[in-house]
Amino acid sequence: MLKLIPLPAFEDNYIWVLHDAHRAVAVDPGDPAPLAAFLDAHGLALAALLITHHHRDHTGGNSWLRQRYGCAVYASHNAAIPAVTHRLHGGNSVNILELDLHLEVLATPGHTLDHISYVGHGCLFCGDTVFGCGCGKLFEGSPAMMAASLDAILALPDTTRVCCAHEYTLSNIDFAKTLDGDNPALLERERTDRDLRAHGQPTLPSTLALEKATNPFLRFHSPDMTAFAARYLNRRNPDPAEVFGAIRGAKDAWDG
Repeated sequence: MLKLIPLPAFEDNYIWVLHDAHRAVAVDPGDPAPLAAFLDAHGLALAALLITHHHRDHTGGNSWLRQRYGCAVYASHNAAIPAVTHRLHGGNSVNILELDLHLEVLATPGHTLDHISYVGHGCLFCGDTVFGCGCGKLFEGSPAMMAASLDAILALPDTTRVCCAHEYTLSNIDFAKTLDGDNPALLERERTDRDLRAHGQPTLPSTLALEKATNPFLRFHSPDMTAFAARYLNRRNPDPAEVFGAIRGAKDAWDG
């Protein structure tokens, strides 16, 4: 049985670790130090790194970890990502034989053009595509591109554990309440997640079912969010990509 660990890094990042008490796979190790400390403390060999996109807070540990542990490094076809041993496209599979772990690769561009996500062991490792009650900023992609990526995620089973790369949940809930403050599932999530953080616990992983119920960025097909977008855009019957774009625009303005 593989154990799933959200390992804190920097101020609000998570390095996700799957391990079987002997070997481990890690996702997006921007800082190698906390991962190396965890591996050494638990006597774990590092079999592979899984990288979602090229941003430094996700790739900064690649070269050091590859040199120290001789691990495989999986990532998309972007030369900006260091120390990659296996280049991936959406639709590819990753098989980590040492852990009997099979993962499917989803192309999830939007936050960046090279963004991919990994699905397997009941988990979605989605980097900066989805956050707890939020989603990543569109630094490189378009609203239509991100909406298509989110549709691919929405097609996964509701029980999927959503393993995001940042602890942004409480701030995202604050924004979500400005759009959807009467949503009882959102208000219940706020109570639960504020209690978790008050006790020093992560709000992640969440589940896809919870995100579908509370995350406005995954509710861009819903009548409530469509009505919000129509008001925001001052236009009737916006299409789903426009609804997503309106929600993203409102969040960008709210962030100031």
